Amino acid sequence: MKLGLITDTHLPGRIRTLDELGPLPAEFLKSVDLILHGGDLTSPIVLDWCEQYAPVICSTGNNDPIPDPRMQEIQTLELEGWKIGMVHSLEGQFRPIKDLQKMFPHPVDIMISGHTHLERLEYRDKTLMINSGSITFPHHKEIRLGTVGTLELRPNYFKADIFPLGETEGSPNPGTRISLEMKNGEILSSHGPVMIQ
Repeated sequence: MKLGLITDTHLPGRIRTLDELGPLPAEFLKSVDLILHGGDLTSPIVLDWCEQYAPVICSTGNNDPIPDPRMQEIQTLELEGWKIGMVHSLEGQFRPIKDLQKMFPHPVDIMISGHTHLERLEYRDKTLMINSGSITFPHHKEIRLGTVGTLELRPNYFKADIFPLGETEGSPNPGTRISLEMKNGEILSSHGPVMIQ
């Protein structure tokens, strides 16, 4: 199963869909089986747009004032034997994993978040933590193509990949590629600033 990870779309009023940033967002979402949105859509229109490509599960962000039944503050799911928890902000993400686990109703193997607009991939205490950055405001720059992620899952195997989604003319993408592939708890490959403890 291949999951598409996006977060912090923050579309300003003058832009209604990610199509206005070019064809790459749609091409990316067409390539995945399920979309996990880490919150801060700012409008449910983003969910409507994403759903034309794949089913969407979304966390509620701190900039999501409009209630939508498709969004919840904490989302949990189990896929391919992996327990996944998603929340918009892993405040204090450098705290011990046992403290972060308290955010979820039960222990998870994978924590997905957003909020910081900075891509981050960490494997600590047998827990994978992923923040795919912002697809539209990477590193808090003005609107442009940013970073997205994929998470490929099989029993006892994952491959997490965060990468810049192209370039917007006149507005370079500041994102960095980061990836980690593991099987049975052993690292098969890694790229970029992955934090492993």
